[in-house]
Amino acid sequence: MAQAIRIIGIDPGLRRTGWGVIDTDGTRLGFVACGSVVSDNADSLGLRLRQIFDGLQAVLAELSPAEAAIEQTFVNRDAVATLKLGQARGIALLVPALLGLPIAEYAPNAVKKTVVGAGHGDKSQIRAMVKCLLPRAAFDSADAADALAIAITHAHSRRWARLEAAIVLGSRAAP
Repeated sequence: MAQAIRIIGIDPGLRRTGWGVIDTDGTRLGFVACGSVVSDNADSLGLRLRQIFDGLQAVLAELSPAEAAIEQTFVNRDAVATLKLGQARGIALLVPALLGLPIAEYAPNAVKKTVVGAGHGDKSQIRAMVKCLLPRAAFDSADAADALAIAITHAHSRRWARLEAAIVLGSRAAP
């Protein structure tokens, strides 16, 4: 791919944080790698957050993405679970921020709408569409597939942003 940009998508979770890396040149998508960082349920919250930090740091060091995309937190009825997810999400934001990467955030429904075509697609539909868009992808979990979907969403969002900028520039140049 000429002028390809490398994007990491991150699906934050305390038990399992999915990550997926793609290359895009604006129109084409290329699978690079994906996986999950798993924390040990038996450990304290602080140690689990450190495991996520260390795991994501190793992935970013190895794969050198230029941009990051992270799923926004959804609020559920269990306030304690939502708070813990928020702490894991904080780590997922911190690791690329420490490297100076631009970070985009996407709502879960926006990711589903971009990849599946509907804002309420289920995990199996996301996996199927990610596999269709990235045939070489082999994910170890739904979290890794979701992370690739987040990266795909960012790749499409970047393309739309460039198109909008071109339209604005064109309208300014028009008489």
